[in-house]
Amino acid sequence: MSGTHGSSQDLEARLHALLGPVVRNAGLFLEDVAVTGSARRQVVRVTVDLADGPGGVSSDVLADASRAVSTALDGVENLLADAYLLEVSTPGIDRPLTQARHFRRAEGRLVTLHTADGEVTARVTGVEGEAVQLLDERAPGGPRSLTVPLGSITRGQVEVELNRVADTTDER
Repeated sequence: MSGTHGSSQDLEARLHALLGPVVRNAGLFLEDVAVTGSARRQVVRVTVDLADGPGGVSSDVLADASRAVSTALDGVENLLADAYLLEVSTPGIDRPLTQARHFRRAEGRLVTLHTADGEVTARVTGVEGEAVQLLDERAPGGPRSLTVPLGSITRGQVEVELNRVADTTDER
């Protein structure tokens, strides 16, 4: 079956199944696979991340993963059109925080969470079970710890901190 037939979702699911083990072997987590464009000008976007915990993906690890993904795609006939553009990247800071893994990856970062009860901006200190642990450094009366159940979060986003000294776990 040619990659130019069937739905884009079918193709993305097949690519996800193919690339999941390749990305895991590179020591990363396959966050997403998206295919856009026409059959003659396909763009394959592969988003990878660390499997868990804080830190960043180094450019060397990303380059190794990109080569492994490219080799895997080149080794499968009729999956994609003859010519395609491959983009392998990590999630940007604007990635919505929706899973416990996302919050573990954001440990130490300032986040804004929206819940049915309102909005809170605080620093992620961890994830315990199905709840995010936060430190509200700007609370009246001094810093206070908060626990927000994952199920109550309707939207979560990492905040950009321009004045904060870079954490040593960020990209190297």
